[in-house]
Amino acid sequence: MSRTSLRNLLLGAAVLAAPLLSAGPPPEALDADIVFLGEIHDNPQHHIVQAEWVAAVQPKAVVFEMLTDAQAERVTPELVADPGRMAEVLEWAASGWPDFALYHPIFAAAPNALVIGAGLPRARLGDLQSVSIAEIFGAEAELFALDRPLADEQQAAREALQFAAHCDALPAEMLPMMVDIQRLRDAYLARATLRALEMTGGPVAVITGNGHARRDWGAPSMIDGPAVFVLGQSENGAGPEGGFDLVLDATPAERPDPCAAFR
Repeated sequence: MSRTSLRNLLLGAAVLAAPLLSAGPPPEALDADIVFLGEIHDNPQHHIVQAEWVAAVQPKAVVFEMLTDAQAERVTPELVADPGRMAEVLEWAASGWPDFALYHPIFAAAPNALVIGAGLPRARLGDLQSVSIAEIFGAEAELFALDRPLADEQQAAREALQFAAHCDALPAEMLPMMVDIQRLRDAYLARATLRALEMTGGPVAVITGNGHARRDWGAPSMIDGPAVFVLGQSENGAGPEGGFDLVLDATPAERPDPCAAFR
């Protein structure tokens, strides 16, 4: 999809918390080594914005929270040119992520970029029952602070967020593990991003949820040295929290009540 097409889709599609959506990335984002592009996963407008920013930045590498290393290795420019085949090769329908049609324009915006997977393999989640997140992560765990507990205040705040995110329905004893999973995903994302920068020289774009993109304790907080710009995306002016360089606002996606099943 061309940059012009992406811009046309944006016109009149969403309201912004700062400049017009069609203005594209500010100079600070274009000059950054790493650009985190947050999202609410099922909001189509958020993915249109991500695709436009990727088209503007033209990163040498794009890191996806949604892909594992094995999936990312299958991506080629030829595959990107065939979205139907690409969805099959990536086994997207079984991934649990929203429809591939939302994400394909992001790949198409920089088809020659190196694609890096930063997803935590689901098989590793079962290991949390018996080993620490530092052991799961491996030798570089200390670099991403996985070898030590969070401060009590942050641990409590993160458990409260997990409780709310799961419709106030999770047993209290599960909340520490949910926080551990979030920390592990943040570290996977940060490590993959730094490796992408080392491999290509940058710039690097990172496609991830707002929760992993937040500056205060998400993946950007684990990156020291490179110039980082962080975009967050909200709905109807609500959030996201956590510190972003810019927040763009969109109309909410149509979705069923995620808490209906718990009532």
